[in-house]
Amino acid sequence: MTTPSSAFPALPSSAAQGHPVLGHPVHPAPPRLPHDLRGRWIALLFVACFALVAVPILTHPLPPLSDYVNHLARMHVIAALPDDPDIARFYYLKWSILPNVMMDLIVPVIERVTDIYTAGEIYTLMCFALIAAGTLTLNRALFGMWSALPLIAFPLLYNAIFLIGVMNYYFGMGLALFALAAWAFLRERPWPWRFAISTLFVVVLFFCHLFAAGVYGVGLLAFELDRLRQGRGQPWGPRLATFVAAGLPFLPILPLLIASPTWGLSTENVWEPQGKVEGIEMVVNVYFDYVAVLLTAVVVGAGIWAARHRLLHVHSLMLPLLLVAGAVYLAMPRVVFASYMADQRLPVAIAFFVLAAMRADLRHRLARRGFAVVLILLLAVRVGEVQVVWNRLSQWTGAFHQSVEQIKPGSRILVAYADINGGNDPRDLGLVHAACLAMIEKSSLVTTAFAVKGKQILRVHQPYRDHVDTEDGTPPQIEQLLVTEEEPSVDGPRYWDLWPQNFDYVYVLFTEHGAPNPDSDRLKLVYEGERFQLYQVIPPGAPPS
Repeated sequence: MTTPSSAFPALPSSAAQGHPVLGHPVHPAPPRLPHDLRGRWIALLFVACFALVAVPILTHPLPPLSDYVNHLARMHVIAALPDDPDIARFYYLKWSILPNVMMDLIVPVIERVTDIYTAGEIYTLMCFALIAAGTLTLNRALFGMWSALPLIAFPLLYNAIFLIGVMNYYFGMGLALFALAAWAFLRERPWPWRFAISTLFVVVLFFCHLFAAGVYGVGLLAFELDRLRQGRGQPWGPRLATFVAAGLPFLPILPLLIASPTWGLSTENVWEPQGKVEGIEMVVNVYFDYVAVLLTAVVVGAGIWAARHRLLHVHSLMLPLLLVAGAVYLAMPRVVFASYMADQRLPVAIAFFVLAAMRADLRHRLARRGFAVVLILLLAVRVGEVQVVWNRLSQWTGAFHQSVEQIKPGSRILVAYADINGGNDPRDLGLVHAACLAMIEKSSLVTTAFAVKGKQILRVHQPYRDHVDTEDGTPPQIEQLLVTEEEPSVDGPRYWDLWPQNFDYVYVLFTEHGAPNPDSDRLKLVYEGERFQLYQVIPPGAPPS
């Protein structure tokens, strides 16, 4: 593997110096220029890959992602207020400076012309397009020509972090790639344009997600370290001043953050040494380990073969990028500003930057055709994996929709767990926030709706505010409900205390099939599906059915 400065094989000394042939000197042969797919073929491959990667999204209007349906329910509330009287009775919006609102700004606008599920699909595909196109564009900015290699980003769009449903962060990853591409394009242009555009990107990235702005910061720091290294031999003072000045576009983040209610969460940070390796595995893992191993083996094997034949060219940005990202990753806490999996989100984003820093010499027709075939096969395997699992999981999606139909509009819904470890399996992730479907379909109050000050703009009216989770915690177990049925908790007030007085329905998640009614005096089974049960609450004083 070589850097751009030495990306191509050196000419033999005889050819470089010329030698007499039939009495005439031979002029030095021109260096070989890199070859790649033509622009129109790269564009065609992009469209084909995008169409393929969109299949699971388009065939599953409610994908089984952990946080996704909760975010989607908030989008519906934003669009429905103030026209829906039940929604307006429970919820209101508190707009403020929040580093987590991009979906809130886009999806409700789309919902004006379509339904909320289609709006979510459009937004998700926008995220996919931004990341894939951003990887291609950054590669173009670094190498000065379009390359097909960054299309390998498509199989990575489905990963374990995506399964969590961090939709604002996903949108921000794509913008961060474009932000670094813009900086690279403008690096030799007059500085006011470069700094103005970079500052604009930083502000937009802040409102996408604070971590997305951090991803751009990691990329920009690596880029300028590379420039600093390449400038050896030049005066140290101007080089250092230019390096430090590259951080000026990030200055607006501090006042924005201080002015944000998110600043109140600045002390809620937890560092964990375990899980760092798992965070790297999340880049390629989705559902089946053997699929991740297969895809990784094919890509690594092809990369080694290309490197041995001097067909793989690595930009000099790669080394500082890996060093900076590695140091940041090891130092990052697991929880930052009360946001979970803060460190484990970084490797996925850096993977797209790494792809942007490589290109392959597809000089031979066989190499070009082979690359296209391998890319489509890799993507087909990944899409097939997701499609097969989502088809199976759609059974509970349909069942959950049927259970929601049993709920009366404007009801108050408490969510509880039968198994405290529920949701740890990737196949269970879609069930974690599925109860929020009732917000969309029945304008209900749901205890697990994201309404955390400093994280979301959604708020709950009194007197309902005391009966919902405003701390983004874990729902209570059934045993906890039983001990606070008639008396408040001795450990202090909890939102589920005296639940028979305050709720109309209880969703019990992660149940075993045929699990018995945990409290037949207060709960009436309404619907049982795979891994969940819906109970109607029997109010105090009402005779048990």
